[in-house]
Amino acid sequence: QVQLVESGGGLVQAGGSLRLSCAASGRTFSRYGWFRQAPGKEREFVAAVSRSDGTTYYADSVKGRFTISRDNAKNTVYLQMNSLKPEDTAVYYCAARDPGRMIFDVKGYSYWGQGTQVTVSS
Repeated sequence: QVQLVESGGGLVQAGGSLRLSCAASGRTFSRYGWFRQAPGKEREFVAAVSRSDGTTYYADSVKGRFTISRDNAKNTVYLQMNSLKPEDTAVYYCAARDPGRMIFDVKGYSYWGQGTQVTVSS
C-alpha cells in the first residue's frame, strides 16, 4: 500500500522558516512534488524533484526562498521554506508520480499525502 505522510507544518511569523517532510512507503517514484492550496484557491505547484539525479523545479513565487531535496535511502522528500510570507499560508501536499509530462500540474501526479497546514502570520 502506497502512503505519503507529510509532517513539519505549523505557525510561523513572517520571515521565519519551516521544513516539511514527506515520507513515502510502499514503493519508490521517479519524481516527487510539493503543492499547496489556500482557502478559496486552486491547488498550485510549488516544487518538484527527480529521484534519480536530483533535478529540481520551482514555482516563480518560491524561487530563492524554498528548497526541495530528497533522501533516497529514507524515501523521504523535504521542502525547506525560508523567508516565509503571509501569502505562503496554505495546506501543503506532497505528491508522487512515475515518469512523464505535466510536472507542474496536479493531474500529473498519481499519489497524494493528506496535507499539512502552514500558517504565516504578519
